[in-house]
Amino acid sequence: MKKIKIALLGLGNVGQGVWQILNTNKKQITLNCGYEIEVSKILVQNIEKPRTIEIPKELLTTRIEDILVDDEIKIVIELMGGSNPAMQYMLKAMKCKKHVITANKLVLATQGEELFRTSEEEGVSFYYEASVGGGIPIIREINESLTANKIEQLVGIINGTTNYILTKMTHEGMDFNEALRGAQEMGFAEADPTSDIEGYDAAYKLAIMASLSFGTKIELNCIYREGIRNIKAIDIDYADKFGYVIKLLAIGKNTKDNLELRVHPTMIPKNHPLANVNDSFNAIFIKGNAVGDLMLYGRGAGALPTGSAVVGDLISILRNNTDLSALTSVKNGSSQKKVQTAEENTSGYYVRLNVQDKPGVLGEIATIFGRYDVSILTVTQEVKSEDNVPLVFITHEAQEGNMNKSLKDIQGLSHVNGVENIIRIENFS
Repeated sequence: MKKIKIALLGLGNVGQGVWQILNTNKKQITLNCGYEIEVSKILVQNIEKPRTIEIPKELLTTRIEDILVDDEIKIVIELMGGSNPAMQYMLKAMKCKKHVITANKLVLATQGEELFRTSEEEGVSFYYEASVGGGIPIIREINESLTANKIEQLVGIINGTTNYILTKMTHEGMDFNEALRGAQEMGFAEADPTSDIEGYDAAYKLAIMASLSFGTKIELNCIYREGIRNIKAIDIDYADKFGYVIKLLAIGKNTKDNLELRVHPTMIPKNHPLANVNDSFNAIFIKGNAVGDLMLYGRGAGALPTGSAVVGDLISILRNNTDLSALTSVKNGSSQKKVQTAEENTSGYYVRLNVQDKPGVLGEIATIFGRYDVSILTVTQEVKSEDNVPLVFITHEAQEGNMNKSLKDIQGLSHVNGVENIIRIENFS
């Protein structure tokens, strides 16, 4: 049996998951790829750190040079996360003629072009399935199964932390802070959850998927991003009354002339498949002009699901040693399409205002909406004894720039205390 030596950069949750899969499923993996895989070195920060799994101490090193200079190590798997030194280590590995696998969405979204270029120049493979959907094989689907399609739309729940929080708020009545603490206790959220709850993580993943799907380079700062921190119980209750649930969605649309890319909380119909994706699960809804509607569902994070994607990439490299076909669509987009500004995007809107309960207020607000071509679908006013009441509008699809102009004028009305929340609506028509 042929043997291949590999190295791991990092031994956190995903690194330990990869180690566990390689050992637990060793016989099946060998059968599937035709190689006996040997982990030769593992780069760590601290060799003496206590770990939950047993790993021979002689495999551990704190020196990247021990891996780079070892010509017997053919594949390097980067699982460190963060921008640097992960980026530099991957480039150095490629220049040492080693194939590279990564789960690093941040590096791919912000510096991926250099990695793709270097892998091509050095004649090595570069795989990154685990960077987007954990155990969901979305990269492989886009690069292989869907290549006969023009992908028209991508809509995904691609962050398990925010989906867990919104699920707890929706089904168990938790407030945001309580649900966040629960996510942290479950290990779904970091001590600093900013990347997840403010939508950065989902934006990184959308940039990767959109580059592949739409065949063009995506600049991260072109993606509109909004987190879930402002979602309140009252918004979830109203969504339920109107037949919606709230999810943090990553949305990519390939229109005739432009791309529409955005990440934000979204109301979606209860009968849509994405509405029933709960807890830390992820799902990606794809519309192709030939295949129609397709949805991929599974664990979007975690040691074993993400490790499964990493080991899948490893097997792919061993089966197709010099096959770089997975890189071409993101490297060499056939066109450079313009990404619309946020103000050019269109959607329906849920708008919750706090107003004084005075005659004529509703008419003034409706007049302003009409002035900017924002059509009202329904309006709800709670009957309360207080002078100040919530006033909620659901609109037909409108251009965001027009909605922003409307809200600016509405906030200037003397009987409007403030705009409490705005949530976009996707009806998937």
